[in-house]
Amino acid sequence: MRTALCELVGVRYPVVQTGMGYVSGPELTAATAAAGGLGILAGATLSPVELRDAIRAVRERTDAPFGVNLRGDAPDVVERGELLVREGVRVASFALAPRERVVRRLKDAGLIVVPSVGARRHAEKVAAWGVDAVVVQGAEGGGHTGAVPTSILVPQVVDAVDLPVIAAGGFRDGRGLVAALAQGAAGIAMGTRFLLTSDSTVPDAVKAEYLRRGVDGTVVTRVLDGVPQRVLRTELVERLLRERAPARAWRSVRAASAFHRASDIPWPDMVREGLAMRRGQGLGWSQVLMAANTPMMLRASMVEGRTDLGTLASGQVAGVIDDLPSCKELIERVVAEAEAVLARLAG
Repeated sequence: MRTALCELVGVRYPVVQTGMGYVSGPELTAATAAAGGLGILAGATLSPVELRDAIRAVRERTDAPFGVNLRGDAPDVVERGELLVREGVRVASFALAPRERVVRRLKDAGLIVVPSVGARRHAEKVAAWGVDAVVVQGAEGGGHTGAVPTSILVPQVVDAVDLPVIAAGGFRDGRGLVAALAQGAAGIAMGTRFLLTSDSTVPDAVKAEYLRRGVDGTVVTRVLDGVPQRVLRTELVERLLRERAPARAWRSVRAASAFHRASDIPWPDMVREGLAMRRGQGLGWSQVLMAANTPMMLRASMVEGRTDLGTLASGQVAGVIDDLPSCKELIERVVAEAEAVLARLAG
């Protein structure tokens, strides 16, 4: 089970727990790392001081390697990267790839840079910039996602770049790990599967919402922040899908104000981020305003347990998950299943 991913980041197993906002806190990250996988602490929703404290909280729980997820378009992304170096974090991951100059600054500071991509051309671009590995998420994945299924996208990227590829989107067990390795990947990344563990601090009522869903219980929509995002099809999401643009814009203005108070991000920085989103993703102002919904709606559900007020990012794999193991039990099960599949194939 040792692959190029294991050698790169120093973990025992080629299994990654993704950095999910308000989900991947110190508890889940440390539990994954201690079990031999690569835990990723969600840093994008934390202030710099909170991020420093969260990193130290992981360190208090385990001495195993782990990573931190950052926002590639954050105004202080380089400073946050330098914080990771000072605190001894090995890996900086990104849900969306940062700019080339940011990649080079972080690598010069000694970090292993691992962005997520959803298209071959994006993987080729960041590979040329010198990133160390890429997480390749197919359409089945939760949160922001593309349109190409994992089974098509992963081998396409593997053939295009000469660096470790981590497959994401639709993985939950050892069969998936073997399939990813057969396609040339160096490991798998799982978000929803780790959210649904006993080590996850997500409220029990929210976990129950995931567990009762079928494979058709998610929807991909742009109404949350202007970018395609896969979430559980809840009553709130259904209401947002029916809501007219002015009502969504007003909701977003209020959400932006709440996020400003909760995150300590200055208004000028939030405006600059909005302008960057307009340029980088081609969003209109109403869509930029909608983007303010995401952090506060995630917090409402994943922290406060308010499924009536918050969104629930989810991969389609939630429809075939029916238990809540610990991270240790999950990773050991995945590895044992993978070894059994490989033995059967060899026999």
